[in-house]
Amino acid sequence: MNDTPEFSDDQIAAGERLAFGRWEFLKGVVALEHLPETGPVEIAFAGRSNVGKSSLINAVLKRRSLARTSNTPGRTQELNIFKPGHASLLLFDMPGYGFAKAPLEKVEAWTSLVKDYLRGRATLARVFLLIDARHGIKPIDCEIMAMLDEAAVSYQIVLTKADKLKPGKLEHVLGETHTEATKHPAAFPIVLATSSQSKEGLSMLRASIAQVLADYSA
Repeated sequence: MNDTPEFSDDQIAAGERLAFGRWEFLKGVVALEHLPETGPVEIAFAGRSNVGKSSLINAVLKRRSLARTSNTPGRTQELNIFKPGHASLLLFDMPGYGFAKAPLEKVEAWTSLVKDYLRGRATLARVFLLIDARHGIKPIDCEIMAMLDEAAVSYQIVLTKADKLKPGKLEHVLGETHTEATKHPAAFPIVLATSSQSKEGLSMLRASIAQVLADYSA
């Protein structure tokens, strides 16, 4: 059974402030040498193609189209970087790894970019690893988790599209996912269930992002 996320009123309020502030698109990069200089705390949203990364980012930040969305797997083909005007933070919307409706060489190139960034960025404080609640953790997700474990990069599993499951089924998936997360040394112990449509779990995710920023800014 998954632990119930517990955040204080102050943490939840900090997450809401972070979301409500001004956010802007900074740049998109297709190679590590084009990344901004290190300095601000960085968080990244990663996951399989079509897991709903861009939709979730828009929902978390209470924007309609800050991150570009598409029903076609593989629409995001570069590291898209966003920044708030009120905090020293960079948010990365990453290309999806795995299947995508794109030429194989392009998929391999952006998958390699994702892996290189995730294993080698000193200012990367937390990866939010998105898993489609309907499908659970797949072998390619396990590969990414093992890589993050090896690189000692903290990550938190976030189930997406939770509104597509009945409550009992969702609890089962949460329990299975939590059990798997406890086997990985770099995995944050709390799994979040979210939906960009129903807004389920978004306040908890905002609070988690705000807490990462507070921890690394202290």
